[in-house]
Order: sequence, then structure tokens, then C-alpha cells
Amino acid sequence: MRVLVIGSGGREHAIVWKVSQSKKAEKIFCIPGNPGISEIASCVKISISDFPAILEFVKKEKIDLTIVGPEVPLVSGLADYFKENNQKIFGPSKKGALLEGSKVFSKQMMKKYGVPTADFEIFSGSKEAIKYIENKSIPRVIKADGLAAGKGAIVAKTMQEAINAIKQILDEKIFGDAGNEIVIEDFIKGEEVSSLAIFDNKTFIPLIPSQDHKQIFDNDKGPNTGGMGSYAPAPILNNKLQDKVNKEVFQRMLSCFREEKIAFNGVLFAGLMINGDDFGVLEFNARFGDPETQTILPLMQTDLLDVLNAAAENNLENIKIEWSDKSCVCVVLASKGYPNDYEKGKEIKGLEEIKKINNAVVFHAGTAIKDGKIVTSGGRVLGVTAIDENLKAAQAKAYDAVKKISFEGMQYRKDIASKEINRTKGINELTG
Repeated sequence: MRVLVIGSGGREHAIVWKVSQSKKAEKIFCIPGNPGISEIASCVKISISDFPAILEFVKKEKIDLTIVGPEVPLVSGLADYFKENNQKIFGPSKKGALLEGSKVFSKQMMKKYGVPTADFEIFSGSKEAIKYIENKSIPRVIKADGLAAGKGAIVAKTMQEAINAIKQILDEKIFGDAGNEIVIEDFIKGEEVSSLAIFDNKTFIPLIPSQDHKQIFDNDKGPNTGGMGSYAPAPILNNKLQDKVNKEVFQRMLSCFREEKIAFNGVLFAGLMINGDDFGVLEFNARFGDPETQTILPLMQTDLLDVLNAAAENNLENIKIEWSDKSCVCVVLASKGYPNDYEKGKEIKGLEEIKKINNAVVFHAGTAIKDGKIVTSGGRVLGVTAIDENLKAAQAKAYDAVKKISFEGMQYRKDIASKEINRTKGINELTG
């Protein structure tokens, strides 16, 4: 098969890396790709928003399957455009992607189809929103309706923080048009976990759970980011809870897709808050997570190309995904200043050293080539990923690999997966 992957980040590098292991992958292209992806695929400099140019390329190169990584082209309707032109694509329709593109639409669908989620209200004016919140308990969550690069949800721990967040989003437009409306919802206590499932229009297959680390600093301190690291599997979403998620989230959303006539040949990502034996959905994404994908795909033993092609053809019912019983950890290396204004153009050293480590790989997220050298070009620069027999060993291997890489201003969390490792250690000590 001739395959095209859309995107340029760590998630897309992980997808290309996994697809490249398929015996059925004759040739892999990536638009626009990055220096890491260019080592295993042909990168093509076309804008991901230039649908006619992408389609022309697909026809010229006789692409058999296009796989979409990021949310923006999906929300803009790339899958619909491809299907109108009789091209096979893995990615939900524009209406399906609206589950990520609009928090308002997403919450309305959850409520309509009985998906467990926090109570909420929707506002487009700051006066009404502030009046509402003054009669509510704190903390409270304020979310911009549209896409905000993973930074549009603010947990207000004081009334003043809540009022400031409302004014910043609706009046000051810190997220632009994405903040024309806001969702104000109850705060759900617990621990976050990412649960993803691959859908076609007839069924779904859940993937192993993973846990992202959103805050920039250790111990979940500081502002939210796009994700500073992840690990898989995440035992907090045990088999009993996963069954409940399958029934109350994914099965009900499959009913939603049928009833609302939503074409969904893609990934539905449920961000969950786990509290004991219960959970609530915080948000939906309509694509693979980043950095969750970097720890889920390395543990998949089934041919990813078979899985995604079957989903694109509405033939997922004939697929069974097998998983490794090992653990995987990804540590994100970020630029100085991220998640705010960050530095670019810093030379990255040590990448070749990682290739000598068994079961370790570096996924490029924000890199470029300048004067023949690989340099930083994004906030999140690299995802250093390692597999081992257990979570503690995978964590140790990942951080050993991190030590071999350097660039000016490099920052990263030192505690990716530590909470789960300490929890497991405590359980083992209690049980003797």
C-alpha cells in the first residue's frame, strides 16, 4: 500500500514509525512531516490546509490510504473533501470532528446520549456568565468553545480566577474566535486518564489506556501544556472500569453517530476523570492523542496499517488488536519559555546516541533543519520514548536516554509515570 500521513508533530512521527513496520507499506509519504519523519518517509512541503493540493498529490502518487494526525484539517472537513473525491481516508467527518472543535457541541451530545460528564451551562456574554458563577461553588472549570491547542480549559480555584478567565476568553479574546462562547462546568475530582477507541460506522475497538502529564512542571504544577509526557498502559483504568467506559461512553457515542448521521472513521479520544469506581468525561478529541500515541503505538503488536485501513473501509469488525504486556514511557523535551513564547533555532545534540539504545526511540515534534543541523522549531521539541518489562524500568530507560540529548534551554519534567510507580510500590508493600 502507498500511504500518506498528514501532520508534522510527535504523534505523526509515531504513526509513520509504526506504519513503516508493516510489510504492506510499500511507500510512505508525510505532509509536511519533520526531520525525524524524513528518515523513514518522504516528506512533502504542502500546507495541511491546502485541500486541493493534497488531493492532487494523492491522485498523482496513487495513495491507497491517507491518515490524518492533527485536529485542524479534520475540523475543516478534510475527510468529507476526500470522500467527495472518492479517496480513502482515516479521520472523522467535519461533523464528527466538531466533538473536538466545539466544546458546546460536545457537551450537548454527551448530555443527549447519556455519556457521564459534569453539569454545565453555556454563555456568550461575560455579564451573564459572571452573574451565574457568583452563585456557584468553587473550583469551577471555564472552557473556550473552539480549538485552543489544548490550553482552552481553565480550572478556577477562586472566584476572582473564574471572573478573570471569563473576561479573558469572552472579552479580551485570548483564544480569538475560539472564545466566542464558553462552557462553565462543575469541577470533577479525581485523576485524569486518556481512553481512546478506533471507530468505523459499525463498531469500535478500544485501545490500551494511557496517562498524559499536562502541566509544565513536576508534581502537576504550573500552566497547562499540550502534554509533557505519558505512559501506557495506565492501570488506574482497570478492566472493570474499561468495560464501563466502553458501554457508557463509546457504545453511546456509536449510537450518537448513527442517530445524528455522523460519519466517523477515526479515533475518538475520551479524556476521563477517574474517581474510585466511577468516572466522568472531561472532553472529547477526534484524533490520536499527543503524547499518548507515542506510548500506545509502541505496545501495539497488530499491524497498524491493517487496523486503520479496516476502519476507513468500515471493516473494523474483522480486526482484533493484540498488545504487548510491557510498559512504555515518553518524556517530552520542550523549549525554554514553553508553554508561553519560546526560543527557536537551538541546535539539538545527542540524537544519534539514542539509536544505540534497545527499545528506545525519539519522536520529533518541533524540529527543523538549519545549515545541515537539526534545531528546535517548536514548543514541544522531542518525545523520548522507551519500552521495558515494567513501568519503573521503562521510566529509567527513558530518562537515561534523555541524558544523552541536549539543546540550549531544554526543559522537561522529571516525574513522568512516577505517581503510578509509587502507587504500585505502595500496593506491593501493603500486600507483602
